[in-house]
Amino acid sequence: MQTYKVGYFVGSLAKASINRQLAQALVRLAPPGLAMTEIPFKDLPLYSYDYDADFPPVARALKKAIAEVDGILFVTPEYNRSIPGGLKNAIDWASRPWGQNSFTRKPSAVIGASTGAIGTAVAQQSLRSVLSFCNSPQMNAPEAYIQYKKGLFTEDGQVTNESTAEFLRNYMVELHAFVVRVLTVLPREQ
Repeated sequence: MQTYKVGYFVGSLAKASINRQLAQALVRLAPPGLAMTEIPFKDLPLYSYDYDADFPPVARALKKAIAEVDGILFVTPEYNRSIPGGLKNAIDWASRPWGQNSFTRKPSAVIGASTGAIGTAVAQQSLRSVLSFCNSPQMNAPEAYIQYKKGLFTEDGQVTNESTAEFLRNYMVELHAFVVRVLTVLPREQ
């Protein structure tokens, strides 16, 4: 069985982020055919096209990390009915300079956790719009808006609610199948 590498972005930079906890749970629940690796972005400066002629090392590392994976998973909170500014900044860096968009033809999926009842639905819609512009094929189903309750995740990434664990396990199986489908139709350039 071929293993596919999926890089994931945790939209929140907070150390105790519930979305970081969700990401840890997703890594644990991933099927054997997925190898998960976090793509960090907290050290990026704010994007400006003034950098396009010479990206700083941290931005080059970001683009390299994206190039090395077969797909991308965004695990994001909702800030003011949209995605966090740091995550948008990372996407801006990765999609530039013009003509060197790291997300082109790169399969992607979006998930998020929130204490609110709609569990990041509006942020995810905002992110999907950005990813559409970036020409990233997106997993549209299952949608995953996780309402966080204290104790849902343990510190080591286990899910304490079995129906939530089963849903997330299935989500990761579907992500694997989606990456395989996209790369069958749009093979990565070697």
